[in-house]
Amino acid sequence: MVNWFSTRSNEQAIADVTALFREHFGQDTPGNTGPGRSSAEPAGVWSAPGRVNLIGEHVDYAGGICLPFALSQRTYVAAALNHDGVYRVVSQFGAENTQAEIMHEEIAMDQVCPGYPDNWVGYVVGTVWAAGLEVPGLDIAIVSDVPVGAGLSSSAALECSVALAAADLAAGLAADPASDLTETSTDRTALMHAAIRAENEVVGASTGGLDQRIALFAEPGHALAIDFATDSTHQVPFQIADRGLAVLITNTNAPHSLADGQYASRRAVVDGVTADLGVDSLRYADNAEAESARWAEANTPEGVDAAAWQAVVGKRVRHIVSEISRTAEAIKQLQAGDMAGFGESMQASHASLRDDYEVSVAQLDVSVDVAMQHGALGARMTGGGFGGSSIALLPSEKVELAAEAIARAFAEAGFAEPEFAVALPGAGARREA
Repeated sequence: MVNWFSTRSNEQAIADVTALFREHFGQDTPGNTGPGRSSAEPAGVWSAPGRVNLIGEHVDYAGGICLPFALSQRTYVAAALNHDGVYRVVSQFGAENTQAEIMHEEIAMDQVCPGYPDNWVGYVVGTVWAAGLEVPGLDIAIVSDVPVGAGLSSSAALECSVALAAADLAAGLAADPASDLTETSTDRTALMHAAIRAENEVVGASTGGLDQRIALFAEPGHALAIDFATDSTHQVPFQIADRGLAVLITNTNAPHSLADGQYASRRAVVDGVTADLGVDSLRYADNAEAESARWAEANTPEGVDAAAWQAVVGKRVRHIVSEISRTAEAIKQLQAGDMAGFGESMQASHASLRDDYEVSVAQLDVSVDVAMQHGALGARMTGGGFGGSSIALLPSEKVELAAEAIARAFAEAGFAEPEFAVALPGAGARREA
């Protein structure tokens, strides 16, 4: 039995988040009687997507090139202003007809700062704080079909849906002639940087910005080529259904965290070597892998064998340089319609992430290997790694068989039951109602 993601229709998700808002913030809610509380109805509903990164992993923070696309699975936010100087946030993560966890937090606006709150609500209130949006308070309800911990960017979907909601509400306030507030920009680039800052400074997850950019700038039927060295983007057609292909996502349900030090430790190596070589990105360095030995020697951790550490640093650098080059070539392959070549690039990317960057785990490797055995043109882990999800580019008629085979392999290995979805390139953050 294959366990597929349960994804609500857009209409159902809007109805569900509106109902959650009414339940917790409506005028008939016990204790909701003061003049500062929000009305029975939200001022609007906004949403932002999860994402899959086709190729270009762990290079966004290294001046690299990435190729993500937005999922049809989204996070929905219903919001309204209050005048109490507080954020009231209620969230329900989990698809309809499942046992979904309800979480409720209330935080004074003036308490939000770097390092606080450092839990899930930090993604919400930290984004509003980082954007400098002038609001008197917010009541926010959240529902999401983006799996948490799957490496599909549930955090950026949350940040960007809230950012767009808060910006719209702040702009509405500013447009009121009776208001003393200055007009607030709803520029998506500014909101993107605010979401990144919230994740880095408030929550403490050292991420590079890929996820927030695709969440805000995605277009249906396209992947987004992002060059972080030049801060440039361009849309790449990714209408694989027209070629009889599909992307199968396997959520391994293996433990996944970007805030546990593993991600940060690798970034520290990359940042350190880059600074030592005096370049903006390792892609611009001559023989970066060999030259990394000097930095490694000067920064060997206490109690670690120097030669072994030098080898580790060299592998980390090799992944960054090779992945950036590989992604540039993969974009050309897609543009030329060379799907077989693109699949080979996916395979090489996974091998590099597994062997050089060492961010894969057994569940990811099994899902990739089994997908290749069942007709995939290419397959690789996606996201930060250490758990999360893999993707496979498959002929459409082989998707079901591949999912069944992966599920069997997981059961035989004693792994947690995986979840599957067929990924469709969707739209970026938007107002829904």
